Amino acid sequence: MRLSVADFERDALEALEVMTREYYAGGADDEVTLRANVSAWRDVALRYRVLAGIGDRSNETTVLGQPVAFPCLVAPTAFQRMAHPEGELATARGAGRAGSLMVVSTLSNTPLEQVAAQRAAPLWFQLYVYKDREVTRSLVQRAEASGCHALVLTVDTPLLGNREREARVGFRMAGGLGAGNLTEAGHAELPGADGASGLARYAHRLLDPDLTWRDVEWLRSITKLPVVVKGLVHPADARLAADAGVAGIVVSNHGGRQLDGSIATATALPAVVEAVQNTSVEVYVDGGIRRGTDIVRALALGARAALVGRPVLWGLAVDGEDGVATVLDLLHAEFDRALALCGYRSPQQLRSAGHELLE
Repeated sequence: MRLSVADFERDALEALEVMTREYYAGGADDEVTLRANVSAWRDVALRYRVLAGIGDRSNETTVLGQPVAFPCLVAPTAFQRMAHPEGELATARGAGRAGSLMVVSTLSNTPLEQVAAQRAAPLWFQLYVYKDREVTRSLVQRAEASGCHALVLTVDTPLLGNREREARVGFRMAGGLGAGNLTEAGHAELPGADGASGLARYAHRLLDPDLTWRDVEWLRSITKLPVVVKGLVHPADARLAADAGVAGIVVSNHGGRQLDGSIATATALPAVVEAVQNTSVEVYVDGGIRRGTDIVRALALGARAALVGRPVLWGLAVDGEDGVATVLDLLHAEFDRALALCGYRSPQQLRSAGHELLE
């Protein structure tokens, strides 16, 4: 019986091949930040209210104007067909059934157009900037043509973190899989070798390590879509993001896969929220979300919504589309219960008065 994300994680880790398991589950170096992302949410104690009349409540909210069933989105995760033959297609359908929104990775095994053709869930597109800017421009144009509602620019990967689990298994794409969005550009192949990660080699060869805030402005100049920056933990960077005209920020340390020892996202979130509080920038958070109670904590700390990555992969690996939908439904039920037990009737009410929970 699977009653929580932890149950899906247990079964997924047992079922996945070693190379896939180490890629999905691993973090950088000693994985200190990987563990801290989870534990930091548990350290946020909730001072709940009672006799608050919570019988009539709603979990619905909006992200950049897009309605979602509850404040939880599907984070961008690469190479999902390693978990299940339908990969990103199954995730999109599962997210749609749960009333969520999916952020499709640049490094999706399935081309964006095929995911969008499912018309299963609203989509945002996560973007890496390639050294060849025409490749990047083409990805942006395809995201627009596919009906994506936003671009999510990952900004915490000037180079790839030292992911020792990937290196030990010589992580690579097998079975004819590759980066489906980069086939026409000739960048779909992800070779590997003993003692090295194929993804690290790919990133070093192709991704631009020299990005600055001017590149955020360049991206905004070539698209009509709102731009969200993903990978900030510092309030000074949040202010620069607002100055650069972004629509949203994802407080993220890449799931503990980049700089080991970096601040946990739950710890970083309040200062980022404060830095942009007088702007229209929406703040989201990912990293270590494993319970609906964690989403309540995220909103109490000022986030508009949380994103989940690994939990969705565990659901996908165990039961495809049904697994994705079930994981999201579990988180939704936990969020609703925690919201009520904290004494609030909606995400909006929680965000407005959430400081009371944390006193």
